[in-house]
Amino acid sequence: MQDHSPDIRSWLQLVRAEGVGSVRFGNLIDEFGSAQAVLSASVSQMTKIDGIGAKTAEKIATTRDNFDTDKELSLADKLGVTVLNIDDDRYPAVLKQIYDPPAVLYVKGTIEKSDNLACAIVGSRRCSHYGSEQASRLAHLLAGSGFTIVSGMARGIDTASHLGALAANGRTLAVQGCGLANIFPPENKKLFERICASGACVSELPLEYEPLAENFPPRNRIIAGLSLGTIVIEAFLRSGALITAKASLDYNREVMAVPGKIDSPLSKGPHSLIRDGAKLIESVEDVIDALGYVGDGLKDHVADSAAKTQQKVEAGLFDTEDFKFSGSEQAVIDSLNSEPSHIEEIIDRTLLNAGSANSALISLRLKGLIKQLPGDFFVRRNAAEKE
Repeated sequence: MQDHSPDIRSWLQLVRAEGVGSVRFGNLIDEFGSAQAVLSASVSQMTKIDGIGAKTAEKIATTRDNFDTDKELSLADKLGVTVLNIDDDRYPAVLKQIYDPPAVLYVKGTIEKSDNLACAIVGSRRCSHYGSEQASRLAHLLAGSGFTIVSGMARGIDTASHLGALAANGRTLAVQGCGLANIFPPENKKLFERICASGACVSELPLEYEPLAENFPPRNRIIAGLSLGTIVIEAFLRSGALITAKASLDYNREVMAVPGKIDSPLSKGPHSLIRDGAKLIESVEDVIDALGYVGDGLKDHVADSAAKTQQKVEAGLFDTEDFKFSGSEQAVIDSLNSEPSHIEEIIDRTLLNAGSANSALISLRLKGLIKQLPGDFFVRRNAAEKE
């Protein structure tokens, strides 16, 4: 059996009641204290909550017992899907920060703390060869640098992004616009399995829900919510990718775009975003520059979750002992001091290959522990120093 969240039956019953969306679910829990208490509440008690009138309360009361939780959890166990509620420690920390997070998240695969350092790559299903190449290239380089790549497993840019991350032996998360008992598009069955083995496929929808058009705009907010920023590569002016970009803005996350050919309709979306202030992206370094020092609002989600580490990072008073390093990161941080070191010197000192050294430098920079100077020089930060 899967290790589902405690009290998941009551959460599923409530979230599937008519009239209960993500925001209203949160309001109900805040008022009554638990999903079980809401399930026992009277219509008159529910109407005391702002935004819930008599009709809505009646609708919730008459439908809150309709969802067959036993059948759902039995199917989840059969499919190897874990069902998490938002109070579960395994629920993605960055997703909790949006104003309308899914109360319940279905997960096939694993979600790790490292996935809080994530970047979404989205774009057109009918992308060009150029678009597919750029999505795969950026995903590969970012995944190799320690980012988790988030996308929607759709045809085109999404598929290329997941494949690029997998080719780098990196982690990737796919957010489906249907239940996890279905795979959409169906030709991505093998990709679905590979993603689950190197990350996770997730959905907020019941397992057997079909991939209906109305499911995809809400799905796009989860892609944005799981990510520190969203990169758009080829998109029409009216597209799901731009919905994801708008959600990123709403959640105070970074929006980035890769420019395309000026005479291509697929360039209209990214170019419009760039005109409106999105960061123009050509390289991994551009992504890091766009995200800036991770400390500005989301640093507590990419550092250790311990309270003392959060406090130190927020204050800029970090200590390397508060961070968990890979072998290459440890070698690089040990090789640096307050004097600038060229990347070639770092490679010589650490005996790392260029790719591993670059990946470690990018990761350490995102953690706020080193900074890059002009001319490919790097220096270890002093305590309390900020960019």
